[in-house]
Amino acid sequence: MFLVVLLYMDSYKLVGFKTVSLVIVAGGLMAVVSYFANGYLLSTSDIEFRMYSRYLAPLVEEGLKALIIVYLFRSHRIGFLVDSAIMGFAVGAGFAVVENFYYLYTASGAQLGVWIVRGFGTAVMHGGVVAIFAVISQTLTERSMKINPLLYLPGFAVAVVLHSIYNHFVLPPMLMTLVTLVVLPPLLYVVFRQSADHMHEWLELDFDEDAWLIEQINSGDFTSGKIGRFLTDLREKFEGPVVVDLLCYLRLYTELALRAKGVLMMRENGMDVPVGERTREKFVEMEYLEKSIGKTGVLAMRPFLHMTRKDLWQLYVLETK
Repeated sequence: MFLVVLLYMDSYKLVGFKTVSLVIVAGGLMAVVSYFANGYLLSTSDIEFRMYSRYLAPLVEEGLKALIIVYLFRSHRIGFLVDSAIMGFAVGAGFAVVENFYYLYTASGAQLGVWIVRGFGTAVMHGGVVAIFAVISQTLTERSMKINPLLYLPGFAVAVVLHSIYNHFVLPPMLMTLVTLVVLPPLLYVVFRQSADHMHEWLELDFDEDAWLIEQINSGDFTSGKIGRFLTDLREKFEGPVVVDLLCYLRLYTELALRAKGVLMMRENGMDVPVGERTREKFVEMEYLEKSIGKTGVLAMRPFLHMTRKDLWQLYVLETK
């Protein structure tokens, strides 16, 4: 229910139902893995169960859930705070559903209060702490193409500490559940509002810059300025046919980035438009050009293109639409 509300709040429709469903399934699989991992560690160590659940279990479980978010970052499927929060909560939701089904099987005679705590408290906690990990990681790595693994540690530490505090039961279970429900929704609402404002500004600024670049390329009038200097450097390093492919790659990449921003702007205003076969053909052509110019050519283009994770993310959104 909480995840559905988050998806409804996403005015840009940054993540699709299929993607969220797959992430939920992945979170559920991590619950299965954690069952065996926790069981193994408990059986091979002399740690008391209560101490294990307070200190080691959060480390194991948040580590496994974080792996999914790290994969989503590295595959450029997360670009803004909104989708990081949704993806993070989806991971925790999948984990919590499987975990609660297990407890339903082993403690079928438990009273209603147990399921209120587990459903509205523990389950929301699982989703909330992964969402917090994802949001902090997104904030720290927003402009990075290659993410330093150390930048994941602050968000991971916060998630583990919050999970550990929850397992300490410093408050009665019902009160802890109430605190979770009171604190988490406003926190994520603030994240959504800030992300929406930031995304609107980013779309407007980058849209204008991409449009100007396309105009310069199509007109052929770039003997001077940044593009001219860039092409001069390319001619010194690559053969003529490769330089032509590099320029075609630049044009295609910018056109697709511009198209993706246009789609997102339409979504912001409540309209959705199909990508179209012509756009898909451009992706095929761009993949061909990437093979033609090689890794060296792509690396040579990267300083000139808007090659941040956000830009790769917007192309992913368009390609999978």
